[in-house]
Amino acid sequence: MPLAALALIAAPALAQGAPHADPKRLSDDVRTLAAPDFGGRAPGTPGEKRTLDWLVARFKALGLAPAGPDGQYLQQVPLIHTRVASDAVMRVGDATLAQGKEVAVTSVRPAASIAITDSPLVFVGYGVRAPEARWDDFKGMDLRGKTLVFLVNDPDFGAQPGDDAKGRFGDRRMTYYGRWTYKFEEAARQGAAAALIIHDTAGAGYPWSTVNASNGENYDIVRGADDPRVPLQGWIEHDAAERLFAAAGLDLAALRVKARSASFRPVAMNTSFSAAATVKVERVTSANVLAKIPGRTRPSESVLFAAHWDAYGDGPPDASGRTLRPGANDDALGTAGVVELARLFKAGPAPERSLVFALWTGEERGLLGSEYYAAHPTMPLATTAANLTLDILQTAGPAKDVVLVGPGQSTLDPLLVAAARSQGRTITPETFSERGLFYRADHFSTVRRGVPALLLMALGGASDLTQGGRVAGQKWLDDYMACYHKTCDSWDAGWDLRGAAMDVDLFHDVGARLARPGVWPSWSKGSEFAATRDWSAAERK
Repeated sequence: MPLAALALIAAPALAQGAPHADPKRLSDDVRTLAAPDFGGRAPGTPGEKRTLDWLVARFKALGLAPAGPDGQYLQQVPLIHTRVASDAVMRVGDATLAQGKEVAVTSVRPAASIAITDSPLVFVGYGVRAPEARWDDFKGMDLRGKTLVFLVNDPDFGAQPGDDAKGRFGDRRMTYYGRWTYKFEEAARQGAAAALIIHDTAGAGYPWSTVNASNGENYDIVRGADDPRVPLQGWIEHDAAERLFAAAGLDLAALRVKARSASFRPVAMNTSFSAAATVKVERVTSANVLAKIPGRTRPSESVLFAAHWDAYGDGPPDASGRTLRPGANDDALGTAGVVELARLFKAGPAPERSLVFALWTGEERGLLGSEYYAAHPTMPLATTAANLTLDILQTAGPAKDVVLVGPGQSTLDPLLVAAARSQGRTITPETFSERGLFYRADHFSTVRRGVPALLLMALGGASDLTQGGRVAGQKWLDDYMACYHKTCDSWDAGWDLRGAAMDVDLFHDVGARLARPGVWPSWSKGSEFAATRDWSAAERK
């Protein structure tokens, strides 16, 4: 670790008597953002305008300067919004696949219809092409026009001693190769007609109900003609996949084992996939909200604090007939945390580096707003010291520890350790590294461009709660996951947000340390993001 970083850890970050995050302010802001008149905060809906207006007004009231293009608080994000019709017809051979039951598919192409006729089905294992790991599941096979069927997660997932995959992809820790976004990107690079990922809860990290929450709807940023996507992409339910493989004379369980070998080759399934569907396509201009406290001496250097403002809007009725998915914890609470961080920093001394407060659109549809910002940054990414992201905080009171997602990735970890120690807390590494949480939140868009990041996400494991310990923390996590992306993720007057406020204070502390010049967190040796950051080293002095 650089000497400057070591000195930074030793020095107090905040003056005695510094303000703290207020649980009541957090609760009040979530109550507003998750209210029915905000409509579930889906991009392209009336609820979006209400959300953006409210957030801009909050930043203005706090006295923050705009950080968007042309002196604005909003960064316009051009999106394509699509919805595959519910009467879509999909078949494998003679078997019909029901949308929402056996498959959950969407499109991110600006085409009013999908017509796939007798596209050969090919099982491509985990669908990974990773030269640095000496791994290629495609072996040069021509897959243009074919429908590719993937396993979720990495070849390491489920690997046994003696398997080629063992240890090549972080063991149980998911790498980016395990994410659905990578698999759809790879399918497009292969020229596929469609891509289907076999869902299983353990490998994906969430149940079928989460996959099916899209209800045929999707978004993407507007892309150039040189950046195509497959015409149809989605998931196939696990039991339905097993039936289809069996009907094709294939043993899915045996193929899972073969897919953990570096010698695996794509397997033709001797059947075909067809799809016919109309697609509602509209161009939507959404927006990121960007505000800043300009740096006093190093205004072009920055620290980024971020969360996503969007949720899922209306969806299929639940058992009680409710359709609104208010996204109270995911991520109205994180959004409230970023607003609270802005208040805390504005109440303190002017920072030497600029502090940027970003609230992204389109996270639930694939990190779209943050991806657009990363491609069109309003502050140089080379001199962005770090990205500190809040995405889902626990609501069950104070905890004795902090669950760290993606431990060991960068030299930011010791800064979090020091901040937690000042609160009398310890660091617990994430429990579910196989779920790839580090690759599933908005910070990843700038991580891909080399910016070190910390993510606070309560899904990483059971907190050791002050009241009830880890047993109580696990109960909270189980109860929350039952509401993940559903209508019941709603504001609750019974929430105890003291623990969430302490997490916000952690980022206040870490951010104060990073706001000082001369401190540049770096990626750990061997990180897949280190080389990208190294390219811009000359810009950091």
